[in-house]
Amino acid sequence: MSIRSRDNSARTAPHSWPVAALIGLGAAAYTAWVLEVVLSTGLNPIETYVSELAAQDQPLGGLFRATDFTAGLLAFLGGALALLRLVRRPESRRPWAVVGWAGVTLFGAATAADAWLPLSCTPTADPECAARETAGLVPATHQAHAVSSSLAMTGALVGIVALMVAARRYGWFAPLARFGPAVVVLELLATVWTLSAIALFTAGRGTWALGAGQRLQVLLVAVWLALLAYSVHKERRT
Repeated sequence: MSIRSRDNSARTAPHSWPVAALIGLGAAAYTAWVLEVVLSTGLNPIETYVSELAAQDQPLGGLFRATDFTAGLLAFLGGALALLRLVRRPESRRPWAVVGWAGVTLFGAATAADAWLPLSCTPTADPECAARETAGLVPATHQAHAVSSSLAMTGALVGIVALMVAARRYGWFAPLARFGPAVVVLELLATVWTLSAIALFTAGRGTWALGAGQRLQVLLVAVWLALLAYSVHKERRT
C-alpha cells in the first residue's frame, strides 16, 4: 500500500474521540481485579478464577460486579458507536473493521451480563462448592455465567485479531498495527493456558495455575483495549 493510499484510508477510520474515551475508560475498569493485591479477598490469585472475586458469597463481590458491569458497558458503547460510524460512512465500511468492532461490542455486552450472572460460591477455593457444582446443585447462574464469560472472551479474541488485521491492511491505527501482532500472539498463548487449566480442573486434576493464566488473559485484553483507545485517539489527532 502506498503512502498516499494509506493516508486516504486512514481518513476513513472511525476516529471519534468518544470511541477512544469509552474504550479507554473500559480498559481501566477492566483492570479493577488488580485491587486484590491490596485488598484482603482471601482468594489465591494463582489458583482461582477472576470471576470468583465477584461471587455472591465474597465480601467484596459487589465491588467487583460493579466494576465488571462498568467495564462491559463502556466497551459495549464504544464498540457500538464505532460500528454505527462505519455503517453511516460506506467508504469506511471495511470487512475486517466491521468484524473487529462487532467483536468489541459482543465483548462489552457479555462482560456486562457477567456482572448480573455471578457465581454463588468459589469452586476453585471451596471444595464443597466444587462438589455442588459437579452435582448440578448450584444456581443456574453458574451455567449462564460460563456462557456469558465464553462469549465475552470470544468477542475479545475476534476484536483483537480482526482490528489488528484491519489496522495493518487499511493503514489505520498505527500503534495497533505496530504492536497488535505481539498482543495477538500473547493473548492466544494465555487463552490456550487458561482453557487447558480449566479442562484439567474440570476433570479433577488440580488447577494448574488456572488463576494466573486467566489473569494474564484478562490483563492482555485490558492492555489491548488501552492500545486500541490510544490508537483511535492518535488517529483523530492526525
